[in-house]
Amino acid sequence: MDSKELISEIKRLKNEKNALILAHNYVKGEIQDLADYVGDSLGLSRKSAETDNELIVFCAVHFMAETASVLAKRRQRILCPDLNAGCSLSETITGSQLKEWKKEHPDAIVVSYVNTSAEVKAESDYCCTSGNALNVVRSIPEDKDILFLPDMFLGAWVQEVTGRKMHIWPGECHVHASLPPERIQDLMKVHSDADFLIHPECGCSTSCMYLGSVGKLEKKPHILSTAGMVKHAEKSNAETFVVATETGILHPLKKSLPKKEFIPASDSMVCQYMKMVTLEKLYLSLRDEKHEVKVEEPLKSKAKKAIVRMLDIDG
Repeated sequence: MDSKELISEIKRLKNEKNALILAHNYVKGEIQDLADYVGDSLGLSRKSAETDNELIVFCAVHFMAETASVLAKRRQRILCPDLNAGCSLSETITGSQLKEWKKEHPDAIVVSYVNTSAEVKAESDYCCTSGNALNVVRSIPEDKDILFLPDMFLGAWVQEVTGRKMHIWPGECHVHASLPPERIQDLMKVHSDADFLIHPECGCSTSCMYLGSVGKLEKKPHILSTAGMVKHAEKSNAETFVVATETGILHPLKKSLPKKEFIPASDSMVCQYMKMVTLEKLYLSLRDEKHEVKVEEPLKSKAKKAIVRMLDIDG
């Protein structure tokens, strides 16, 4: 089948099976266009918890489908079009490694980024996303030690903004870690009137907080989650935006704001795992109801506690 036929069949099957298609901001634009909801990890987590659809097709990487399975109601099934769609960041720490780290800090509160496996979440006190990490950390009593994992750049940014001293796991996303602050500085000289939107997973996020004067302008980059980027662009009076995150976010930005210009900080910021979800894989997964992701008890209940705490804090 060609693309038009695949799209038509996906729509037909979705309606026939009353399936909900969720897609992350980083997957291919043609997949985002077919989804019932497109968002960041926090938004997708909320949708997973709220929906009553018995079949959910999660177009993203494996840990996100796993999170949806943890939040799923008894009769719900979570499908992932490609089970090989992994995450370089989530793979930087395992449940057993976290157990050993906790032994070194027995009284610490564990805050795990949502980009982790269910095993890691089960060993955590709280989950967080880039959109609510500040709120989660601020909710923890100041006399408590915090173990923050696995993204060291997100952790450094949270530590800088909140003033909390944390123990931070040395993990990174290979896409975001590759962007140096010098690149942002050079772009600021070229696009002096633009708003700069930077994801906190970027290796330059903390240093970019203090980038300031460009010519006669005081231009501070905005450190934001992908959902935060979309909201900021909608409200901003700027006409041009330089976007420092995975390039998939450019699709929803351009789609919702076609009169504004969005420039990637780097064309090489592409996650090969997110791009593994294709029209054909989505069609086959939906047609055959295959590639189910299922977290079994007691792991499901243990992991769910940390996720629900995150959702409760963020409202």
